[in-house]
Amino acid sequence: MPINFYRVNEPFGEFSNFARFPFEADGEHWPTSEHYFQAQKFAGTIHEEQVRLASSASEAARIGRDRNLPMRADWEDVKLEAMRSALRHKFDSHPHLVRLLLSTGDEEIIEETSDDYYWGCGTNRHGQNMLGKLLMELRATYKHEKKVT
Repeated sequence: MPINFYRVNEPFGEFSNFARFPFEADGEHWPTSEHYFQAQKFAGTIHEEQVRLASSASEAARIGRDRNLPMRADWEDVKLEAMRSALRHKFDSHPHLVRLLLSTGDEEIIEETSDDYYWGCGTNRHGQNMLGKLLMELRATYKHEKKVT
């Protein structure tokens, strides 16, 4: 049975990038993985810091989606790696999240959002679900590391 998540206050809401699980990365404190991910769109500019200091994940997302700001030219090429990095920092910093992720076994993990056909499943559930796929990839990594160590 698939593991569906979206809202932070619902089952598996911890998987949401909006869930407040802070971590340290790149020499800075990040309130959420959404802050980190959105800031990567502006790496090396003043807007990166603006996103990092946003008062909430929603505000970080709003700034990150503002197409009047100069987004890095290679964003489409690096966005998956940016999300992969955000998730790894988040989960590595919170062992109970790793346990929650591992508790999903081999079930499919789906970001059940109606308006995002790239990161989520979209209204028709035929979206790419890239966030879910990256979470499953991370789960496999943790399983492998647990067997190795």
